[in-house]
Amino acid sequence: MRVSVGIAVTMLVALSIGVSTFVVHSLWWTTARENSRMLAAEINSQIANTVRIEVGLTLRSAEAAWAAVRTIFVQNVITTRQADKREFVFLSQLQAQPNISWIMFGWPDGNFFAAHRLGDGGLEMMEIDDEIRDGMLRRDRYIFIPGDIQFEERDFSATNFDPREHAWYANFIGRDATDWIEARDLPGSQKTVYAYAGPVDVNRRRQGVLAVVIETDRLSRFLGTLRPGEFGAAFILDADGNVIAAPDPNADEVTPARMGEGDLYEIAKMSGEQLLGGSDMPPVANSTTRIVNDGVPYAVALTPLGFYGWRVATVIPESAFLSGIDAALLNLIYILIGVVVVATALAIWLMRTVVATPLAHIVEDLSKVERFDIEQIARRPSKLKELSNLSAATVNMAAGLSAFRKYVPTDLVRSLVAEGVETQPGGEMKRISVLFCDVAGFTGLSERLGPKIVQLMEPFFSATSSAIARHDGTIDKFMGDAVMAFWGAPRPDPKHAENACRAALDLVATVAATGIKDDTGSPLRIRLGLNTGEALVGNIGSEERLNYTAIGDVVNVASRLEGANKVYGTAILIGPETRRAAGDTVVVRELDTLAVFGRAEGLVIFELIAMADNADGSFGWIATYEEGLNHYRNRRFDRAIEAFEAADKKRGGDPASAVMKKRAQAFQSEPPPSDWMGVAIADKK
Repeated sequence: MRVSVGIAVTMLVALSIGVSTFVVHSLWWTTARENSRMLAAEINSQIANTVRIEVGLTLRSAEAAWAAVRTIFVQNVITTRQADKREFVFLSQLQAQPNISWIMFGWPDGNFFAAHRLGDGGLEMMEIDDEIRDGMLRRDRYIFIPGDIQFEERDFSATNFDPREHAWYANFIGRDATDWIEARDLPGSQKTVYAYAGPVDVNRRRQGVLAVVIETDRLSRFLGTLRPGEFGAAFILDADGNVIAAPDPNADEVTPARMGEGDLYEIAKMSGEQLLGGSDMPPVANSTTRIVNDGVPYAVALTPLGFYGWRVATVIPESAFLSGIDAALLNLIYILIGVVVVATALAIWLMRTVVATPLAHIVEDLSKVERFDIEQIARRPSKLKELSNLSAATVNMAAGLSAFRKYVPTDLVRSLVAEGVETQPGGEMKRISVLFCDVAGFTGLSERLGPKIVQLMEPFFSATSSAIARHDGTIDKFMGDAVMAFWGAPRPDPKHAENACRAALDLVATVAATGIKDDTGSPLRIRLGLNTGEALVGNIGSEERLNYTAIGDVVNVASRLEGANKVYGTAILIGPETRRAAGDTVVVRELDTLAVFGRAEGLVIFELIAMADNADGSFGWIATYEEGLNHYRNRRFDRAIEAFEAADKKRGGDPASAVMKKRAQAFQSEPPPSDWMGVAIADKK
């Protein structure tokens, strides 16, 4: 890979300063990492203690509520079956203990009663009793008002809930102790909750099981108030490593915590999976780990909470630990970057001003010389002597080439350079379309005008060159009044026949538009011949002198077709291969079968009328002419004469129809021999 001088020097300056920047940055970063680890340990310890205290308060609140309700039942203050007083006790406990979500009681006969908090806005009472509407679930809803609660609505719904089928009841109805247990599928809830449950005995008679329930959404709400570092978060994992509480300040019994959101949640989940995999880790041991997710490193600390195998996971991006240190580090980096930018800019300016810009201009001039585009090459000033001398040499070289450009076809040279054609004798067979063009009556015109003929022909050659260039043709040579051009070489052109036809029509129109007139004041008329076929194309000549040209029968026929216009009074004649290759893009008429000079066999020739996409007017006369041509070839000369006369009339004057009519009349008088095939013989070039 090659780079400019300016870029190379600039890269060298930037590299030297960049290495210095890297060394300083590394020293600062090493110090920052040590400080960040200390900061992370301190934050993790504080968060773990805060969560442990909150979880402990929540558990003790539930246990205290359970003990208070049990005492009321055991002391016969109320009985478990006194619905109105039982409701009051349960409601008062929920109001007094905001961390409690449920208080519920199940009887051995399958009846069930519960008070359930509905977030901060209210609560509901649920009861299932065989004597109430055949065991349907009764639900009473209340809202909190200042200092009290207010009944809102009651509804009944069918249910198959039976407390005896759930672990919180079944595990304790036959025991004398209390404990915590995981529960799920409570009425109207699919959440996994944690219940402090135990039996209630009154007068040594077992009444049922009392349970006080906490929902982890309340813990999620608490976690939402914590800010470990600037961008961290705390999570609670269960014994299996699953996330059961995530930070969400809006979570409660009605609004579940938003689980699974954010990168920090994914990190907590990953740490839980690692915890689950490390089953040999002591349950009481603290652990810290570093997890990288999508290229971002996080510090994670797992601390046991002493309940049900729970752990608190604090997740903090390492970048959060470095906020203060990063500020100083960034300031240093900014200063170093500023130095790099200023030094680089100065180097770029110096190299661009003194070396790169003058050198680029000289390279541009040399590229123009390579493309033979030497019109605007001028000397480039430079403060460096070598560059100034190089620019002067380039200008002198361009001046030398400019003196010869009028003797060679410039467009052809550019095309040969662009196609990479080597300047040595040789060629290859290519399918091309060839055009010959000359001025009608040029011989007499040159005799009359003498040297003044040059002034008359100059605008003709300019118009011809422009028309051919507009349609991507290659001018081969100027021969007196004649022009030879071809399409399909040196640049490949799949539409060479079509483009040649367009150029021919454009050339006729352009010459007419220029208003060139001969010495008699008559508009200059031109004749064109087009032919398509295989030709040898390349550098023809010797090592000393070459001519990029095309030779072959296709060239000779194109020249003969141009001359045949004199016979028919036409402007553009094309051969059968050109007509076939151009296809539906052209409007033509089949003119005759002609044995051009130097060829024995007949050639079907066509007159080019217009391009199909630019045709205007009616061409019905073409069909009339071709009908007459068919009669002519089949020796029906009387009918041929009628058709030619009709075509001449329809077109408003058609020299070719007049020529063919005259031939038919001659054959009426003196019929052709029996082997006549309708072929006209051209006895002149």
